[in-house]
Amino acid sequence: MLVDIKVTSTKQPQSSCPFKSARQKIFGLGYSLIIFVYEKLDNSLNRTANLRMITTIFVSAERTADFQMTRGIRNILNNQGNKDDLIAFMLDKNLPVDEMEAANIADEILANPPVQGFLTISNALQWRLQYTRVIDLAGQEEGLIAIYREN
Repeated sequence: MLVDIKVTSTKQPQSSCPFKSARQKIFGLGYSLIIFVYEKLDNSLNRTANLRMITTIFVSAERTADFQMTRGIRNILNNQGNKDDLIAFMLDKNLPVDEMEAANIADEILANPPVQGFLTISNALQWRLQYTRVIDLAGQEEGLIAIYREN
């Protein structure tokens, strides 16, 4: 099915996933996500906690790329940008690639432009995925489906 399940808090809607390739930030993780967002209510008197599901979202695989990276690349392409512009952008954004790999990715972008991604993916040896934008836009953008939303 190529779907990963993520469970995250409303206070800090994020999780981590394994870093495979810098291409994931541009072309997506390679799999879809189902994100369960909960609110935790602590009762210190009873020493209990209650988890309340707030929303559940499906993010299609092609929408799992980084929002800012894909927005920038799409803007470059819409303004008649070329391979050199794409390489400079990737290096300016500190994408974890060398110049040769950036050139290969630029060729791939020119041949197959990425769709707009909606995650925030921070650079690290392990991707840090942040879901605030996905939570806010679920049901309003193609590929972001609000499966459940508490009233």
